[in-house]
Amino acid sequence: MTDPGEHMSAWRGTRTLVTGATGFIGSHLVRRLAGLGARVHAVSRRPQEAAGHVERWHAADLCDAAATAALVEAVQPEVIFHLASEVTGVREPGIVAPTLAGNLGAAVNLLTAVTGGPVRSVVLAGSVEEPREGQAPGSPYAAAKAAATGYARMFHALWRVPVSVLRVAMVYGPGEPNAARLVPYVTTSLLKGQAPRLTSGARLVTWVYVEDVVDAFVLAGAGGAAAGHVLDVGTPEPVSIRDTAELLAAIVDGIVDGTVDGTVDDAVDDAVDDRAGHRARPEYGAVAARPLDRTQRSDIGPAERVLGWRPATTLEAGLRQTVAWYAKRM
Repeated sequence: MTDPGEHMSAWRGTRTLVTGATGFIGSHLVRRLAGLGARVHAVSRRPQEAAGHVERWHAADLCDAAATAALVEAVQPEVIFHLASEVTGVREPGIVAPTLAGNLGAAVNLLTAVTGGPVRSVVLAGSVEEPREGQAPGSPYAAAKAAATGYARMFHALWRVPVSVLRVAMVYGPGEPNAARLVPYVTTSLLKGQAPRLTSGARLVTWVYVEDVVDAFVLAGAGGAAAGHVLDVGTPEPVSIRDTAELLAAIVDGIVDGTVDGTVDDAVDDAVDDRAGHRARPEYGAVAARPLDRTQRSDIGPAERVLGWRPATTLEAGLRQTVAWYAKRM
């Protein structure tokens, strides 16, 4: 795999715009870019306090075409990472319009604003939930992300906008702000001695560690090789929700028993002392599966050929680091 650190010279002093910089992937990406020497500009709908990794925060609603154009004009970015998104798994008619605006409208406004300009790379965050050939979208979110990918391909084909799309699998790792997602929910429940309530657990999910995802974004933004491509960023084999939850339970038990290896800091033991003796287990079938929840699969061959990228973190290693992070903070 190509080492993203090899591209440090390409990032030093580069004006970079990151949308969705307060999100899970965005916050990790901003930290990495700053470490590579990039001049990071970040955007949020609401004003943010200055942070050590960001040269300047900008407040803008990307669903507003004029505001988006003004943002691009003010920053004059050389590289753009578009991670801002309305992420939801809800299957209700009322979510269609806001999901469409937040995922498709914002992407189109951004691509329109950079068309004909000097930007050298635009990287859009797609989703493993996007339907593949012959499939109907499984949710309003999946439909909107698929439409954004289609528009990105059009902007590249018609107007040579140097845009690529990374269809990201199910991301996990330290610092996930959405406590309702599977890994943080199961982890924090088990650390508290509570039984997480899950579906049957049969669904197969493609997991990918957050720092591996950041590697892929850095590689895609560093040069022009990714332009025009739609690349899967995931792992070769999906793992069932049940197997993932059982692995998390085993890791938590290992922390409590003191049998974990050196990947988990010794200080974690103190954080979960009151968990001992309360070996909760996931309750499967306690929650109904959502309609059209399909098996997730990622074909990472194209990402390896185009970017030299492969995931470096095994699921067990990534989950151990994730559990340790939550245990220290509970």
